[in-house]
Order: sequence, then structure tokens, then C-alpha cells
Amino acid sequence: MTLTPVAVTHSCFRDKFGVPRQPGLTRHAWADLVIEPPFDREEAFRGLETCSHIWLTFQFHEAVREEWRPVVRPPRLGGNKKVGVFASRSPFRPNSLGLSVVRNEGLQRVDGRLVLRIRDHDLIDGTPILDIKPYLPFADSIPDARIGWADSAPTERLPVFFSVEAEQQLADLPAERYPEFRALIEDVVSYDPRPSFRRGRDEARIYGAHLYDFNVRFRFVALTDREQDGAVNPDSAGVDRAAVDGDHDRGVEVLTVC
Repeated sequence: MTLTPVAVTHSCFRDKFGVPRQPGLTRHAWADLVIEPPFDREEAFRGLETCSHIWLTFQFHEAVREEWRPVVRPPRLGGNKKVGVFASRSPFRPNSLGLSVVRNEGLQRVDGRLVLRIRDHDLIDGTPILDIKPYLPFADSIPDARIGWADSAPTERLPVFFSVEAEQQLADLPAERYPEFRALIEDVVSYDPRPSFRRGRDEARIYGAHLYDFNVRFRFVALTDREQDGAVNPDSAGVDRAAVDGDHDRGVEVLTVC
């Protein structure tokens, strides 16, 4: 069987680190699906403008392996417990196929290429799109559906602080080219994108997430009682921590966007 991609993804996520583990966990992730010939005909998309959301079938092109494993360790279970690959949404699976529902932001011609704009996605740059279908609310939404080990959406999010340098770097960027970039960074780092065995720890290591054309550098820090009350940590001069809310003992400091 041969599958021909109908589109290639141009995404705000340049590599795997930092990509949301499910679509919809960030409402600020934008991407362009560049439609490939011979599928780049407007009539093939007639009526799609009425659809707020669409299904995408795609290939986990950076997770293709010659051999597959019958069990995986989902991050939601802390990376310590195993479930069957067919009971998971792991990218490491037979045929390397993925399925995501995303927000449809419209079709347009850009430099002669037909482009479908999407949002609220979890696709890395270069992802091959194998099929596009409308999301049908009456058929696809099942309110009483359940999965025993991940029934609810992740709710724990760490407070995020931006250094003066990072704020200035973001302020200098054109919003039309990098839409909702600050909010995207907050979403990505607040869910703690580190591997499961490192999550919940405070460490001196500085991490980097490749978003759009930039390396967003950040670190995880412990918060003192003074910081939770809105005070500034003298060891992190220039960081505005007045935005801290909730009962947190740690947070994320965005250092630079360059």
C-alpha cells in the first residue's frame, strides 16, 4: 500500500521538544498546511469554510522505526507504567500514523501555493498530512467517553515569568508573522515539557525549545514565599514575578528568545 501526502506542515514547532502532547492543549499554536499537487485545487476544499474544526491523518515522520514494540510508557503515567501501544497515543507505533483534530483558519493562496491555515495543533514542522476530513460534532463528540488512566485534561500549569531581555525581544517581533507568540511560549513551558523522569524537579540546567525561528531558552526555578506574594527574587533581577497565582512552589523563567 502506498500513501501519498496531500500536504506538508509548516509549523511553529520546529522539533519534538515542547510540542503539546495532545492537540488543543495550546490555543496559540499556528501552522500552514501547504497543499501538494495534484490536490491543490480549490474545488477539492469546497464547503470546508463552513467547518470550524477538521481531522488530520498524518505520519509521525520522525518516529518511523523498522521494528515496533507492543508496550509503551505514556508520559501521563509518569513514564514508569506500561500500556499496550494500541491503548496509547504514542508516536512509536505500527505504520506511524497519527490523528488530530485542529481548528480550521481558512484556505488561501500564498505565492501561488494553496495553503490551509490551522490552529490548536500538535504537529512538528515537515509533518506529512495524509488526509483531511471535517469534524462532525454530532458524531465525533462523545461526552461520556472515558479512558481509565487519562480521563481528564492535565490541569497543573506552572507560573511563567519573562526576563526583561525576553520581553524586549518579543516586543520587537512582528505580530503578523509570529501570532500570539508570547502566549504560545507560556503554554509550552507551563506544562513542563521535560521528560517524565525530570518533571517536578528544580535544576540549574537551561532548556531550549525551537519555536518558529527562535530558540526559547528557559529554566525551572523554586519560588519563595516572598515571590508568591509578588516580590522580586534578588537572584533573578529583572524578572517580573507579580503574575504568580495559585499555590506553587516552583515556576518557569523564560530567559531569552533569540
